[in-house]
Amino acid sequence: MDVFCGIDWAEDHHDIALAGRDGQLLARRRIGDDAAGLAQLVELLAAHGDSAEDPIPVAIETPRGLLTACLRATGRAVYPINPMAVARYRDRHSVAGRKSDHGDAVVLANILRTDAHAHRPLPADTELAQAIAVLARAQQDAVWARTAAQNKLRSHLREYYPAFLGAFADARGGITRPEARALLAAAPAPAAGAAGVAAYARGHGEAVVIPPQAWAGGLAAAVIIGALAGLLPAIRAARLSPTQALWTV
Repeated sequence: MDVFCGIDWAEDHHDIALAGRDGQLLARRRIGDDAAGLAQLVELLAAHGDSAEDPIPVAIETPRGLLTACLRATGRAVYPINPMAVARYRDRHSVAGRKSDHGDAVVLANILRTDAHAHRPLPADTELAQAIAVLARAQQDAVWARTAAQNKLRSHLREYYPAFLGAFADARGGITRPEARALLAAAPAPAAGAAGVAAYARGHGEAVVIPPQAWAGGLAAAVIIGALAGLLPAIRAARLSPTQALWTV
């Protein structure tokens, strides 16, 4: 085949570029991410010699998605090219380093023209194998999302609720344990969680140790709050005349 196709993939549109054996740009087009866009792509490929016996190979930046699945269904070779590799190839065509959707489509077409041997096309899997791949990818994405959420929660707890992290530091699974999530849902603040954490520790045979400085700080805070609560009304009452004091009572 003397024609090579590069597709710069996006969520709502795709840029297409066709390059000849000598590197000449044969065609370019932007299509939508829908059935009409796929029909335009098929017509463009057919107009440049695409056939069932000799299909035009395609390079695209993703191995997933509806467009990739449709291209694989036509029986043509589809080469998924890592976006980082595309960025390195882009330097061969421009020193500016400026990204362009159309420019990346041309780069992808030229990757197949010059270095197709260095890249592997997607295998011709059965429908069952493709379904398994989709499920495996979904499971991997779910694990990544869960890990990111756990890291974010751990960061927030370290900042605002370190005692909670300490309570589950030695437990297998840490804050991902069911009881940890239940406790955090029931007592999302340090004050409300102190009793729950203590109960959890006692239930697992761990001693609840309150540092002496915590006892002293709590006692001092109680005394200060009590003094202020009684002193401020007394000062206010002292500034009132007897008549006004009786009236407010």
